Amino acid sequence: MNVIYILCLRQLKRYFRARSRIIGSLGQPLLFLLAVGFGFGPTFKKAGGGNYIQFLAPGIILMGILFTAVFSGIEIIWDRQFGFLKETLVAPVSRFQIVLGRTLGGATVAIIQGFIILVICLIAGFHIEKPALFPVALLFMFLCALMFTALGTAIGSVLEDMQAFPLIMNFIVMPLFFFSGALFPVHGLPKALQIAIRVDPLTYGVDGFRGALGEVSLFGIGMDLMILGILTVILLAIGSYLFSRIQL
Repeated sequence: MNVIYILCLRQLKRYFRARSRIIGSLGQPLLFLLAVGFGFGPTFKKAGGGNYIQFLAPGIILMGILFTAVFSGIEIIWDRQFGFLKETLVAPVSRFQIVLGRTLGGATVAIIQGFIILVICLIAGFHIEKPALFPVALLFMFLCALMFTALGTAIGSVLEDMQAFPLIMNFIVMPLFFFSGALFPVHGLPKALQIAIRVDPLTYGVDGFRGALGEVSLFGIGMDLMILGILTVILLAIGSYLFSRIQL
């Protein structure tokens, strides 16, 4: 447990020391919130969709969590190149504890990032309609952060080129975001697009998180939690396995 705590704390120290990273990671969510939210807001309202900021904000919050969580995997490549990973792996602890500590640290950083974006959304006009379900919303944030940090860990474990990581991540992360229903309602879409949305794990995070904050949940909060929980366990297992296969 000490190893898990130390690695988690190390992730947090890295985050708070890199102020430019904190500011930079807010750029894309803010761009979507301001440009898309206020730009398409009048059109969304005329179409009978109501307040677009109210619809968009949950997806933007999870977008910040998604990007921060997945890109935490690049730290594995960084530590490998500078020798810290070797020192960690030769320690007399199981690799599962190591990957769990790194994953929990990355997930905690992603949740902090999500809270910062949540505050910005509240300033922009978003309001929580169901305060009693806010703990459920926090659970969705935690599951999404844990799941996508595990995904970043899995990919970072098999890559050795630091420059290749952002390219592969963008190839994966952008489709995950755009096909999650974060920017547009899911119902009434073409069948092919609905299939892509239903196989996207972020869809269930956005849907459940949106439902917990007050909007209508398409699949049901219980179903979203169950699917997210299963996917999180699967990705944690895959990430742990790939991390255990690292050869130094």
